[in-house]
Amino acid sequence: MAVLKVKFTKTRRDKLAQILWILNWVSVVSGIILFSLGLFLKIEIKKRNEVMAKGDVNSLPNMLISVGVIACIINFLGGKICYDCSDANKFSRWKLVMLPYIVCTFCFTFCILVGALMCYTTRNELEESLYLGLRDAIKFYKDTDIPGRCFLKKTVDMLQIGFQCCGNNGFRDWFEIQWVSARYLNMASKEVLDRLKSNVDGKFLVDGVPFSCCNPSSPRPCIQYQLTNNSAHYNYDFLTEELNVWVKGCREALLDYYTAIMRSIGITALLIWLFELSVLIGVRYLQTAMRNVLLLGDLEGESDGWLLENSFVETAKYNINIIKNLGKANQISTVSGMNDPNIDVQNTNCGKSNVTTKCIPAA
Repeated sequence: MAVLKVKFTKTRRDKLAQILWILNWVSVVSGIILFSLGLFLKIEIKKRNEVMAKGDVNSLPNMLISVGVIACIINFLGGKICYDCSDANKFSRWKLVMLPYIVCTFCFTFCILVGALMCYTTRNELEESLYLGLRDAIKFYKDTDIPGRCFLKKTVDMLQIGFQCCGNNGFRDWFEIQWVSARYLNMASKEVLDRLKSNVDGKFLVDGVPFSCCNPSSPRPCIQYQLTNNSAHYNYDFLTEELNVWVKGCREALLDYYTAIMRSIGITALLIWLFELSVLIGVRYLQTAMRNVLLLGDLEGESDGWLLENSFVETAKYNINIIKNLGKANQISTVSGMNDPNIDVQNTNCGKSNVTTKCIPAA
């Protein structure tokens, strides 16, 4: 029994073909939107590429770009097919193409759904990439004289200023690394030498942060050094008073920024998927209705259209059997006890004479 069978007159078939022609051109625009969103996300990720570890972060924008290009091609072809389907004579040249086209379009719409879901599932990969990338960027902050790292200081400073953040997880991350270059340390100073000797690795560690961590909205001058030493500053308590440096870590700030972008892209991709799915359903109805018109032979008469010619269970069983039988077409089935006709049978005496001949076995 056909699934969701609908009766179509010639007028309804023509109107359906015209509407689908328009919707396919709208779908071309939706493909351009997907391509643009993927390109925008790729550019935004590339902007902060220096503070991200290499990983699968670019898989989402690459997929959106690919799906957008495929959408433009498939929907452009679909518009041409639907335009010709308004004429039964023109439909005959697309008759063998439409079913493969529908199958390919179904796979393509599934890819859109996967891309939309990836916008909500890549948060963990993005967070890990930001954590590792920011950790290395902060670690090499002081290496302004080393090729390949000389621009990291500027990158981190602009990042902290632009996103109003400090450190990887917070401002205390700067306490654990030497972020002041050795060329700016006064080795004749006893305080500097004592700090270098007090550390096992010989690093110059201070409870201070770079200037880019300072909050310009703070009512008091920025306190960059001895942040946890209350006696070093007048009327200051780092536990109770709001610090005049950014409290939020850059990993959290960047993660919130990219998550907001990907959520917006995910909602857009879901809407496009629903739209593409509705167009695909319309094309399926048009294909079955026009096919049945040709089978009936009355181009002006009514015809039935459906999503599936048989029930879901029967269709699934049929497709599973096709998959199981793949590769078995060239195999020769033999019945037990029956010889292969291409192999010589044993000699038998078929007549009264003593001449040995070959008899053809009875079927």
